[in-house]
Amino acid sequence: MLEDTATTEEDQSTEEVEIEDTSVQVHPYDMPGEWFVLNAQSGHEKKVKTNILTRIKNLHLEDKVYDVVIPTDEVVEIRNGKKVNLEKKTFPGYVLVRMDLDDTTWYEIRNTPSIIGFVGSGKRPIALSRREIERILGSNEVEEVKKESPKFKPDFEVGETVRVTTGPFADFNGIIEEINLDQSKVTVLVNIFGRETPVELGFTDIVKN
Repeated sequence: MLEDTATTEEDQSTEEVEIEDTSVQVHPYDMPGEWFVLNAQSGHEKKVKTNILTRIKNLHLEDKVYDVVIPTDEVVEIRNGKKVNLEKKTFPGYVLVRMDLDDTTWYEIRNTPSIIGFVGSGKRPIALSRREIERILGSNEVEEVKKESPKFKPDFEVGETVRVTTGPFADFNGIIEEINLDQSKVTVLVNIFGRETPVELGFTDIVKN
């Protein structure tokens, strides 16, 4: 009996060994499916996401349409002397969808309410490249601490072409639409997916071409 008891206790101790967590973060481009860009009705990005999720559930397409993303950036603004964290759309009017493209998913997604269509030339939409995915989805990284830039008079003007030097739009060229001296910021029109999109940047985030 003593021998049996000892064996039982040993077996129990063996079962309690912890299993090391070997999970790793998967790159968005390495997940199932491909990423495509949808042109949504202005201001209806969240509605489009909800409509797609509801549609794929009703049509049982969860094994073909995997994710719907509205690219956003978390920005810090000063309001009434206090810092306020805000979430702003990186690409207003656009929504990303990760899916397996076939005749069924192509038809059902593009016919979802509030969607204008897929972005891309040709008869069928073109998936985003790995570099484009890194540029877009990498824009969600937020610096925990931001140094306030001193106010100064910039050496560029409205209507001038500049190059973005930092952030997800680095190396993009754009035209200055507005200069805000009080906040040391500029609004630059950047061509994204064939459409001029206003992007707010700091004075130190751009250089003259």
